[in-house]
Amino acid sequence: MSVNPNAYEAQFFGFTPQTCMLRVYIAFQDYLFGLMMASEKIILKKLDGIPECKIRPFQIRKSTEKFYLFMKEHFDKLFSKMEEVLLQMVLSIPRSVLLPEDKVHEEYPYSKEQFQALQDEVHQLQQQCRAEAAAGQALRAELEEQKAVQAELEKILQWFDGLENICREHGISNFRESFAFLTCSSKKLQDVLKDVEEKSKRIKKHDSYC
Repeated sequence: MSVNPNAYEAQFFGFTPQTCMLRVYIAFQDYLFGLMMASEKIILKKLDGIPECKIRPFQIRKSTEKFYLFMKEHFDKLFSKMEEVLLQMVLSIPRSVLLPEDKVHEEYPYSKEQFQALQDEVHQLQQQCRAEAAAGQALRAELEEQKAVQAELEKILQWFDGLENICREHGISNFRESFAFLTCSSKKLQDVLKDVEEKSKRIKKHDSYC
């Protein structure tokens, strides 16, 4: 079997010529082996019908194997010649032939240096695309943070609007006066809470004596 694969033939046929020849060789071998087994089976069946026959089955098997090796040897010689002819005359593309999908290389020829330069440019563009994608992801993350901050600011503004409405209800329009009012109200609430706690302690103490 030939061991010189040709990539251009593989591109055209969809398989290498050597692969094709190997499959043909295996198919012939399988057929030859099957033929020998079928012949042996028929011979054994014929001999069973002759009572005085002294030929044993193992002798038939030995003769079958001998004949198979003889046929295989001659077949290998013939197949080598057939393979050589097929690879040269049938499964071969002349060097002057250009496949349709490769005509673009003829129209736009590139040297090895130009091709390498194109590859370097493609690699650089890929890196730029990755960098831009990473930058876009960072910007989206920052935008999400800004949205969260904006939501908190809107809550604070709503709180101030509510505070301003409360102060207006109490006749307070100045912002400093508003905070002073809140501080005073907070202090009053603390005093009330403290008074309630003291009264609660007194009640508990009174109940314990009773």
